[in-house]
Amino acid sequence: MLTAILFDLDGTIVNTDPVHYQAWREMLLSYGIEIDEIFYKARISGRLNPEIVKDILPQLSPEAGALFADEKEALFREKASHLKPLEGFSELLAWTDTHHLKRALVTNAPRLNAEFMLEVLKIKDVFDVVVLAEDCIAGKPDPAPYEAALHRLGITAEQAIALEDSPSGIRSAVSAKLRTIGIASTHDPQVLQQNGAFMAIPDFTDLQLWTFLNSLLEDLTSTTPLQSCES
Repeated sequence: MLTAILFDLDGTIVNTDPVHYQAWREMLLSYGIEIDEIFYKARISGRLNPEIVKDILPQLSPEAGALFADEKEALFREKASHLKPLEGFSELLAWTDTHHLKRALVTNAPRLNAEFMLEVLKIKDVFDVVVLAEDCIAGKPDPAPYEAALHRLGITAEQAIALEDSPSGIRSAVSAKLRTIGIASTHDPQVLQQNGAFMAIPDFTDLQLWTFLNSLLEDLTSTTPLQSCES
């Protein structure tokens, strides 16, 4: 029985990676570090800022590293106001409404970025639950953010599916025992499936996704709408 869909934000609902890449590239150039897309995918994409800064700029103190990350995210927000959701996202939201499903946002994005993107994409009132990694005991790839979302929705992993674009996000969701669909907006589909996604699609218009969702309709029509859960 499906009662909820859990969404990642960056790379899943919206392809922010090109803008994040530009922001990281500009910031790291000030330290004489020139990155390419291969470096970005291997060392930056899907990771938390403290881990990234400690890895790439180990000479920075924690305070200086936090300031660097804040400046990078401010630069990202300056560049990201034009972004739009991936194709088919509005149709997926409508499908969840039709079938009375709950929606959760589970993201490693810093709070200011998450709030900014929800406003830019005009979806700030779409989610029943929003879980930020900074509010959990650990961020992705740890399962803690997804486990927190399930707890706040009052459901089990068997009652939900997760949508994720990065290897670390997929490992997080799969470790929380969620059936996970990979969104191949930023990573190779094979990489996503190797990390545990049972399906990898380019966006929300893909026929595989809708075939799978429609296969769940029989279960959905035999259940009543999920009642409100405590936050």
